[in-house]
Amino acid sequence: MTRVKKGVNALKWRRNLLSRTKGYRHGRKSKERAATEALFHAGAYAFAHRRDKKGDFRRLWNVRLSAALKAEGLSYSKFIPALKKKGIALDRKILSEIAGNHPEVFRKLLAEVK
Repeated sequence: MTRVKKGVNALKWRRNLLSRTKGYRHGRKSKERAATEALFHAGAYAFAHRRDKKGDFRRLWNVRLSAALKAEGLSYSKFIPALKKKGIALDRKILSEIAGNHPEVFRKLLAEVK
């Protein structure tokens, strides 16, 4: 069997690896073993945080909505069930958007709910 030297492939793999860890701190950007480890962890964190991001945004929308409702003299916990009872199917993202950018429309919505 003929001998296969992996110099070209190893160099390509290493160059690719180190290009993906550009901007990392200390040896994680320049040492192959540390860079490999850093990329494994980065991938795991990215996967987990793509899921966490959804909850983070929902919490942000709730806080924004709650602040807008307090200014109008209503609590978030009373507002959401009242919306459902009226059959208004707007999600929290849209509600916080309306509350922040279109206060006159939000007041009409509140009048509808009260």
